[in-house]
Amino acid sequence: MEYQGFIGGAYRTRSPNQATDTCVNLYLELTESGTGKSEATLYGTPGLRRFTTLPAPGACRGAYTTAGGRAFVVCGYGLYEVFSGGTFRLRGMLRSFAGTVSMADNGLELLCVDGTDQGYLLTLASNAYARVASPGFSGGDVVVSLDGYFVLNRPGTGQFYVSGLLAGGVYDATEFASAEGRPDQIVSLIADHRELLVFGTKSTQPFFNSGNVDFPFEPLQGTLVEQGIAATHSAASMDNTTYWLGADTRGMGMVWKLAGYTPQRCSTHAIEYAINQYARIDDAVAYTYQEEGHAFYVLSFPTGNATWVYDAATQLWHQRASLDPLTGQWQRHAAQYHCSAFGLHLVCGDGDERVYSAELGQSTDDGMALVRERTAPVLADNERLLYHSVLELDLECGVGLDGGVIPGTSPQVMLQWSDDGGHTWSQERWVTAGPQGQYDLRALWRRLGRSRARAYRVRISDPVKVALIGARIEVA
Repeated sequence: MEYQGFIGGAYRTRSPNQATDTCVNLYLELTESGTGKSEATLYGTPGLRRFTTLPAPGACRGAYTTAGGRAFVVCGYGLYEVFSGGTFRLRGMLRSFAGTVSMADNGLELLCVDGTDQGYLLTLASNAYARVASPGFSGGDVVVSLDGYFVLNRPGTGQFYVSGLLAGGVYDATEFASAEGRPDQIVSLIADHRELLVFGTKSTQPFFNSGNVDFPFEPLQGTLVEQGIAATHSAASMDNTTYWLGADTRGMGMVWKLAGYTPQRCSTHAIEYAINQYARIDDAVAYTYQEEGHAFYVLSFPTGNATWVYDAATQLWHQRASLDPLTGQWQRHAAQYHCSAFGLHLVCGDGDERVYSAELGQSTDDGMALVRERTAPVLADNERLLYHSVLELDLECGVGLDGGVIPGTSPQVMLQWSDDGGHTWSQERWVTAGPQGQYDLRALWRRLGRSRARAYRVRISDPVKVALIGARIEVA
């Protein structure tokens, strides 16, 4: 019989005895035609190809592509422009060495802020670089560009302020505003659909450009959003809306998106349980990207050492991670910052100075094994003892690499099972997915014993294409 639910997203509950579903380095794609072999397939997430390595010391702190298509990465003290061939050039130096850097451009200038009282301005036409010296400048955690203005939060206050029109070095200390709907501290901003979302710790208020000569942005009346933000750099736009890690007067740790001006929960109880186990979540960083019709919200937790991804196409979550071969524990994904440039998804993280291209055709992370895991829902029948005679995994076989004694020539699939709610796991049992061209191979395991409630887990670590279509189980 078909193994119901084998193809699905991540959902590990507070008690793994209830649900212990994992989906690591795999994402689900629905069969839209309705004529496929199954309703959905799990495909391997992108691997990482080294694009360039920026000078040490230091680690990557942010990535940005200007409206004109120029790509910039901050690494350590340096602001670097990277070019299509993987070369780079230092454009300027920051005074800070660590922490996320926010960047925005107005078409003429690129402005960088790092959460201090400093700001750094690059004139794009001449590449002239200077620290912002205007007496009205207060620094910022986040900068966005809207209608020719740079807009920044004033750190530690309930205020935000703006630059001069197309003048990123000019600031008037008297030109600022507050979120009037609720007097909480402003910690983040985002510009979307020509509106400015001002995120406080407990609420969010939309603003629009009214053209007022005294201060251009005014609150959109009647649109207070009763959800603030828990992590400054968790807000990101995709799929015609905005996503963020939320907080309000009642608590925090849920992921929201806007439906009009109404916050809509898109995290699940299982994801919320995972998030709330981390020692801190205010350091979370998010980016969004789209590929082949999927829009992904990628949320990384540096302290929590985890990366969770929401797919707007399926409304399901999966995890991206690397498996530490020494500890056997999952580590957060190397990609924490993203920019789209040169037809590539360029990504980097705060772990080192490497910049990668994230590509679906890549089956390793810069040469390191990219382990993919699916733990399927528990099989049970009212505590009746079930005998498991055969499990067959339906996947694309015959995708082994061509020639040589190397990983992937005859890719392997590992199976384990748990009869106690995922607390302990059986020994590994391996079968081959076939060398190149052996498309009709069947990946199956026999004589699997008996259980009252069993969860199966499969892993594939060979550097080959992965497509899991379904599974069949024979129980009696």
